[in-house]
Amino acid sequence: MPNTLQTSSTHGPQEVILAEPRGFCAGVDRAIEIVERALEKFGSPIYVRHEIVHNTYVVADLRKRGAIFIESLDDVPANATLVFSAHGVPKSVEHEATRRGFRVFDATCPLVTKVHVEVAKLHKEGYEFIMIGHKGHPEVEGTMGQLEGGIHLVEDVQDVQRLKPMQTEKLAVVTQTTLSVDDASEIANAIEARYPNVRRPKQQDICYATQNRQDAVKMLSPKVDIVVVVGSPTSSNSNRLRDVASNLGAISYMVDDASELKEDWFFGKSTIGLTAGASAPDVLVQEVIKRLREFGVVSVRKLDGIQETLKFPLPKGLRID
Repeated sequence: MPNTLQTSSTHGPQEVILAEPRGFCAGVDRAIEIVERALEKFGSPIYVRHEIVHNTYVVADLRKRGAIFIESLDDVPANATLVFSAHGVPKSVEHEATRRGFRVFDATCPLVTKVHVEVAKLHKEGYEFIMIGHKGHPEVEGTMGQLEGGIHLVEDVQDVQRLKPMQTEKLAVVTQTTLSVDDASEIANAIEARYPNVRRPKQQDICYATQNRQDAVKMLSPKVDIVVVVGSPTSSNSNRLRDVASNLGAISYMVDDASELKEDWFFGKSTIGLTAGASAPDVLVQEVIKRLREFGVVSVRKLDGIQETLKFPLPKGLRID
């Protein structure tokens, strides 16, 4: 008579391997803490332009606590407290907020701000810019909105061939910070092939956390039968993690939370790789693990990986004395 437990275990998941690092990065930690501190210090409501970070759970939690997420400053009443999201905003939004006298706290990730500063500096030197990024993403809109013109967006290699800059002597490349490292490099190489004198960033614009999480997925994918990424559909860096796994030939899925897991994904798959985008909190990862245990997982272990210790300071007015 066959051993029923043994028979079922060969058809379902047995082990979860956690990518390291995964989940929140320093920029996301800082952005969420800015909203939390503002709520504590000034009370609700606190207005936030755009989702503070792209995660459904985080936004819903802050909304319950008194944050109001808006897209237009027309929806912000006089004398209100306003927070700019981690993705950054165009100069026009900064100027309007100042003109209308809001109390403003800027939660733009410092690594995005670094790109804005570079754009401002090189613009004064007469440069035009080619930005590698996704049309409509708030970070791209924020960076392109640092200038009134002179930034050309490319999303793929084909876009490079359609570029028509005003001049080619002073061109510089900047990138959205949450792109696939490999895709961005391919597009940047195509730009350099067409414009050999183009200036590339001294240090890659793609943020350390995005790169670390992608590198971790590259290590994880060959060791597992399937990769699950915890992240919201609007999260660029989470989508790129799934892309990285898929490009390595791994079966991969992205879920907002444990409720989206389907047991049949794991039939015949004994080892599951699990990671989370930089805007996904660990509580969601733990809920996914709990659900996977219900599917049959009996062990969970972490891969060795980079330990991130970076922390960004809060804006003046929100720091603890």
